Amino acid sequence: MKIHKLHHWEVSPEQARALQVSLAKKVVAGDEGLNPSLIAGVDISSPTSRGIARGAAVVLSYPELDLVEVKTVEREVIFPYIPGLLSFREAPLILAACEELSSVPGLVVVDGQGIAHPRRLGLASHLGLFLDVPTIGCAKSLLCGGHKPVAESAGSYAELVDKGDVVGAALRTRDGVTPVYISAGHKISLAAAMKWVLDCCRGYRLPEPVRLAHLAAGGNLRLKSSQQGKLFG
Repeated sequence: MKIHKLHHWEVSPEQARALQVSLAKKVVAGDEGLNPSLIAGVDISSPTSRGIARGAAVVLSYPELDLVEVKTVEREVIFPYIPGLLSFREAPLILAACEELSSVPGLVVVDGQGIAHPRRLGLASHLGLFLDVPTIGCAKSLLCGGHKPVAESAGSYAELVDKGDVVGAALRTRDGVTPVYISAGHKISLAAAMKWVLDCCRGYRLPEPVRLAHLAAGGNLRLKSSQQGKLFG
């Protein structure tokens, strides 16, 4: 998968914030006839005591959501943990895993925020610019803004508002289960982002691309050699 290297990652927190403000202006809202046959999910593991983490990219067929490809990369995490600057800590490892992919997904679902971010450039938006594909932020926790209560039934949602802007939605993917926070990453609308997340859920709180990427990042998902040969042979 091709990576568009827009900047280097060896920056200070101040430089990182300035980059976010600048790059946020390049994020494209809306979508035109999005109809992917392959959907990817990406995630990263927590670093070990030596600072080594595993970035993972998984590719699934759509609409079957069969596993097509799994790539992981292990590297040292350099950038410190600073709220709002997660992409500078996680994106290099995720992009390294994406670069190893043989297939090219038409949509990437990210375990993180899209434009639901104080400077409107969360991990999903940042990755979307580097990958130049539509991306969705699917976060397990809230970073900024607030929302009204969400009804208990699956598919219910409430708009996530920050400083007067609708930046995402709290979306319930299963009856009675804690909502996830959906936001457009790049080249997609919020409505489409929610539609694709719900389409990719298979009985779990998280959509399959993100759920499987989390397993792969934790070292708990492998593509069998028989599957690999069937899919790429």
